[in-house]
Amino acid sequence: MICYTNLLKEELQKALGCTEPIAIAYGASYAVRLLGQKPERYEIACSGNIIKNVKAVTVPETSGMKGIEVAVLAGAIGGDDTLGMEVLSKMCDRDRKELRRLLTDNIVKVKLLDTTHPLHFIIKVFAKGEEVSVEILDSHTQLGVVYKNGIPYHEPKSEEVKQETDKREKMTVENILEYVNYVHLNDVTELLEQQIRCNIAIAEEGLEHEWGASVGKISREMNTTGKKEEKYLRCRRDIYAHICSAAAAGSDVRMNGCPMPVVINSGSGNQGMTVSIPIVIYANEMGISREKMYRALCLSNLIAIHQKTSIGKLSAFCGAVSAAAGAACGIAYMDGQGIEVISQTIVNTVASVGGMVCDGAKPSCAAKISTALYSALLGYEMARRGNGFREGEGIVGATVEETISSVGRLAAKGMRGTDKEILQIMLGH
Repeated sequence: MICYTNLLKEELQKALGCTEPIAIAYGASYAVRLLGQKPERYEIACSGNIIKNVKAVTVPETSGMKGIEVAVLAGAIGGDDTLGMEVLSKMCDRDRKELRRLLTDNIVKVKLLDTTHPLHFIIKVFAKGEEVSVEILDSHTQLGVVYKNGIPYHEPKSEEVKQETDKREKMTVENILEYVNYVHLNDVTELLEQQIRCNIAIAEEGLEHEWGASVGKISREMNTTGKKEEKYLRCRRDIYAHICSAAAAGSDVRMNGCPMPVVINSGSGNQGMTVSIPIVIYANEMGISREKMYRALCLSNLIAIHQKTSIGKLSAFCGAVSAAAGAACGIAYMDGQGIEVISQTIVNTVASVGGMVCDGAKPSCAAKISTALYSALLGYEMARRGNGFREGEGIVGATVEETISSVGRLAAKGMRGTDKEILQIMLGH
């Protein structure tokens, strides 16, 4: 049996800022620490997906700056790699001043990495004849090969990676639901409370203030009665509208550089917010018990992880779709629905918005989250009425597992060409 508790602990990390520039900052910080002195120049070769996801998103703690060069220098100057995905949380004004100065010196060389791994980059730092090369591969803080002055310093254990992959491939909706029903909540409460606390806080920030395109705030205002109730301007007429606007608001804040941490899912803060914020809001507004909400959060997180296992951490397939499907399943669980409705909710979601593309991390991610959640909630409402999309209709298989597998195949293999074209468009080629 898969140890789902350990899987949740591995995936639900706290992260400050969009995870791709943060991964670069982490790699740069690690490389500089290993070099042991201030670098004179930097080189970074990135996969297309890394370039795509860093190009248009604000790097936190940099006063609104964007780009790979900014992420590299921020990590090198003010980063602390021992903090993992919160590597930039100690940046100060002096660091930001140095960052602005070094950007004018053009000491960071960026190029495209020829690789089959969507999440992959190699950063090199040089100083006084010394050199360190750090590879990050497949996960945002997972070290590949590390060299110091041409001598291997760290090499990954491929067998451990294979065992982890094999373990995740055994996930099914059925055994996830079995785990959710019987997990000892003491084992996951602290982890889930951190997810609730961080992700609801950033949603509140986005609903109350202007960030980026303010998708969440505008969405709420489109549906609100105009009466202020409790902390939120709540739309009592439509809980689902509140769910979509709040999750989008969190993304507004995060994509535009706010230094508030979120708890991620499948390597993504946007996905972490999408799987959790709807569950908390629904539980609060419907009077669901804390225990049932915790179990729904476990289900939502794991359903998203299950789908992303075959899709991959990064692809041309928008991860908001799998995360939204997880959230709708969590809501179904709180309503007392069983495996049939939960499974059909997943099928209905991916059958309707499974073609949404990822064209990088940026402000429009908030709108995609809102769209994906609306479709997932529609998918749930269809499922609980006995309606849904059936085998043979597009990519829908005979079972939910076949459908999830088809989506993974579509995302990981079928959309490779799409991914390349998106990158070419973004680079102006």
